[in-house]
Amino acid sequence: MVENPFVVKGYSGKDYFCDREEETRKLVIRAVGGSDSSVISPRRFGKSGLVMHALEAIEEEFPNVDTLYTDIYATSSLNDLIDNLSSAILAKFPEKTPLGKRFWGFMKSIRPYLSFDHLTGNPQIHLDFVSPLQKEATLKSIFDLLDKNSKGTLVFAIDEFQQITEYPEENVEALLRTYTQNLRNIRFIFSGSKRRLMTAMFNDAKRPFYGSVESMFLGKLDGKIYADFISSLFGKHGRDIEKDALDFVLDWTRTHTYYTQRVCHNLFDTGVKRVTVDLVKKVCGDILDGESFNYLQMREILPVQQWRFLIGLAKEGKVSQITSSSFVSKYKIGSAATARRAAESLEDKELILKTPSLGETTYEVYDVFFSRWLEQTY
Repeated sequence: MVENPFVVKGYSGKDYFCDREEETRKLVIRAVGGSDSSVISPRRFGKSGLVMHALEAIEEEFPNVDTLYTDIYATSSLNDLIDNLSSAILAKFPEKTPLGKRFWGFMKSIRPYLSFDHLTGNPQIHLDFVSPLQKEATLKSIFDLLDKNSKGTLVFAIDEFQQITEYPEENVEALLRTYTQNLRNIRFIFSGSKRRLMTAMFNDAKRPFYGSVESMFLGKLDGKIYADFISSLFGKHGRDIEKDALDFVLDWTRTHTYYTQRVCHNLFDTGVKRVTVDLVKKVCGDILDGESFNYLQMREILPVQQWRFLIGLAKEGKVSQITSSSFVSKYKIGSAATARRAAESLEDKELILKTPSLGETTYEVYDVFFSRWLEQTY
């Protein structure tokens, strides 16, 4: 069975990564040059892949630099964060390495509960704290130990960094800023998918991390570059995708990285040597059929006006004037105020994507497959 080259989960190396050359270079230069960075993009644009691609490039070009990556999306408290960071460190630096040995020694001194991930086999740390002060002291010790890395510089990428704003503990941002700002050998890449939160964290003068990073906003891939990449991957495996079929894929998925990869992944899985428009349409239809139950469940959960608002966005593709009488009346949303409230609620639920720009702010359904299903069904 041929391994599918269209990756839809995780990062599989530079051979399966499309473009982002300029963004990768910037992250590498900033990190080895001594600057911290933030990477902000909507979910499924390839943000995490870019960060891991940059870390791989750093390790290849600079053998005297170590890298570390962790995703904190699943954390919901400071305790979870400490467990997450500890597990990531132990997975990256085995006990036989100098840093791993020191860290294992530190962990044993605070008697953690140790388990192993049933899929990866990586160690997972669970700590119980008797007081908030003990948590804070442990977190500080973790960063201090990392700062003493034997290679010198360590580039530490923390994905979905905005999650710390959801923790019940107060002043987590201030605490982390205090612990990280004076570290001599660690460079950070903070990435996140909630643009509003991430932008506020680093650009609001009242927030602890204000002005501490060089920011990068990630957009969609260039269509021509992406088309060449897709065609090349098919070609390397003795397959061919017709130009009309490729154009249809990119248009139907709106060149949104995850959805484009998913369609191509499913096309590759068919085993067909020559991909036609008809095959693409069938695969796209099969994807929507497979997701329809979840989408119908969503209809049961959402208020009627929010559901109609989503239908309107899906039908129009992108909307800038969400409170206009034409949009509100056409999709029976009720009033301009109702449309505004629907947009705010759906944005909070990450069901719609709000993209501000100098000219106008646009709104669209976040999930491209969901958008196409709504467009087709209603």
